[in-house]
Amino acid sequence: MGSKISGKDLIKLGFPQNNTINIGLNQIQRYRKREKKEAVLQELSAVLSNPSIFHHHGIWGKLAEGLIKPVEVKMQELLKQRAPFSIFGEDVIDEKAKFQLYDALKLPVAVAGALMPDAHSGYGLPIGGVLATHQAVIPYGVGVDIGCRMSMSIFNLPASFIRGKDAMLLNILSEHTKFGMYETHKNKSDHELFYRSEFQDIPLLKSLKDKAYKQLGTSGGGNHFVEFGIIELTHPKPEWKLVAGEYLAVLSHSGSRGLGANIAKHYTYLAKKQCPLPRQVEHLAWLDLNTHDGQEYWLAMNLAGDYAKACHENIHQRIAKALGKRIVVTIENHHNFAWKEMVGGQECIVHRKGATPAGKGVLGIIPGSMTAPGYLVEGLGHVGSLNSASHGAGRLYSRADAKSLFTKTAMSKKLADAGVQVIGGSMDESPMAYKDIEKVMSYQKELVTVLGIFKPKFVRMES
Repeated sequence: MGSKISGKDLIKLGFPQNNTINIGLNQIQRYRKREKKEAVLQELSAVLSNPSIFHHHGIWGKLAEGLIKPVEVKMQELLKQRAPFSIFGEDVIDEKAKFQLYDALKLPVAVAGALMPDAHSGYGLPIGGVLATHQAVIPYGVGVDIGCRMSMSIFNLPASFIRGKDAMLLNILSEHTKFGMYETHKNKSDHELFYRSEFQDIPLLKSLKDKAYKQLGTSGGGNHFVEFGIIELTHPKPEWKLVAGEYLAVLSHSGSRGLGANIAKHYTYLAKKQCPLPRQVEHLAWLDLNTHDGQEYWLAMNLAGDYAKACHENIHQRIAKALGKRIVVTIENHHNFAWKEMVGGQECIVHRKGATPAGKGVLGIIPGSMTAPGYLVEGLGHVGSLNSASHGAGRLYSRADAKSLFTKTAMSKKLADAGVQVIGGSMDESPMAYKDIEKVMSYQKELVTVLGIFKPKFVRMES
């Protein structure tokens, strides 16, 4: 069996006595331990004799890289100087979040940074943090829920459509949305995404494909939601073919489910091994985009982002079908992702961890809370914000604090006052746990212009 292969076997084949031995044994243990020893040794021999052929191979690519141009593993030190940065809404952001950004700006790969007014501390980059880097991607700069996103579908139905339909709309949410780790749809949907080569070529993704298939069209726990509400369009785009007014809309918030979480875990582990950092910033370990692991993470991250988009499409299609109505327009955006963008005349990797892309003319959605309005916005392309805006109101209290500070009675009163009905939703998602969205929006007038305001009416979250 493959598991019986030792370093001595690799040395006998002619492998150099350096880290390539460890890489080879690691890959065998991870992907080839059930194969016959002779077959695995034959493959290893082929890699050794012509590593360039295996350069992008899902299993042996990393070993080939070790033979051609090994990744240099060295302790990285923070620089004394910070890269340039901007903070929006400084007086509503906690100090811990600011210091997390300051540390990130001292990374040798940092080019520029920004902090949005909804920012609060997280792991690695603060939530609401934006960081541009040179040829490096930080898995924890993207976050665990890769491609977490907002999606709003507008129907050509007046606000009055919902009158007297409480039971019907709540039933649609109850029947056609699924939340948390274990709920899945009885009728599974296929999607062209599952036929992408990444699911075949990258062993980690291959192992996650079945789970991704089962979870398509479902939402996570925590602050993820699907809700019916009324969008007041003040400045509709001509291509939407809608006049200014109030319409029924569906708004959803969730990400790439187990697929994204497992990608984040795997590549964070690899980044920490390849890029050791001082303890207080170890979560900011990066992968060089010119390495096998860096390129593989980039492909996996993009696949997870496309999967998150597919999940939202599926949710909205199910709801439209249950309503028996046609969606007129869908506006959507990622907010846990990394993009290749120009910053100061050079191509950088721009990480937005809980920040909405807001390049000139780019549309996005900035939600409030269960009871607070959300905003349909158009980016103004502000250079200082790295073409970004906030991704919501942002937390005022941590989940633990919210549970201890607020009561079910106070939360129920807040919901009743706002005329909002909720299925599920825990105390840590109480509207009182969030910053004032209107105040947050006031700090980003130079980042986005508001096209419409969404008011939630019927909300579904994890129970």
